[in-house]
Amino acid sequence: MNSTMISGNRKIYFKNRAHAGTELAALLEPKYKHLNPLVLGVPRGGVEVAYYVAKQLHAELALVVAKKLPYPGQPEFGFGAVAEDYSVYVSPKYERKLSPKAINQLIEEQIDEIKRRVEKYRKGKPLPDMKGRIVIIVDDGIATGVTLVPIIKLCKKRGAGKIVVASPVSDKVLNPALYEADSIEIVVQPDAFRAVGQVYQNFGEFTDEQLLELLQHVDWNIKRDE
Repeated sequence: MNSTMISGNRKIYFKNRAHAGTELAALLEPKYKHLNPLVLGVPRGGVEVAYYVAKQLHAELALVVAKKLPYPGQPEFGFGAVAEDYSVYVSPKYERKLSPKAINQLIEEQIDEIKRRVEKYRKGKPLPDMKGRIVIIVDDGIATGVTLVPIIKLCKKRGAGKIVVASPVSDKVLNPALYEADSIEIVVQPDAFRAVGQVYQNFGEFTDEQLLELLQHVDWNIKRDE
């Protein structure tokens, strides 16, 4: 991987998500390129990283949508997540603190946004067939990891042959539920991890408009070899 840069007291490993995707692809390429994987990008920022992974691996790319479940009164804190097929993960600690009714209400609220994103990003099209395939789930960083867990569950339900969680950066200590995946591939795990953006020189919001612009460059004709 390229040498790091220093910004203040931060070590910068990636210029931006495109650079991070290229570095992640370099990590994944020797293990998975020849196996014709399906790369799943997690909107929004994870899709830009996934785009460069799929491009370098000559792999099929798709978007899979999941949303955090915000804790009541603390909208920035996700105590769990739900994927587009209603696969749900709730942190055991908070499962005991909230009633099933409250959790279900939050799930339904997030499903509305998930449906909007599926329609906007995929034009309502279904996910590709995963049965027996190697599926690489890509995000731009793993903080709590709660969003990825229901996506892993979704892939299992669809019969994925092997599930790989891949990201440019994460904490050294991961959510135990992430180990439901068969493999976890991370480029950088800083000693003092505070936030995903700390290892990026440029980590601004990746907007709907930017995502839709990126999708115009995707080769949607890449399919699994029969």
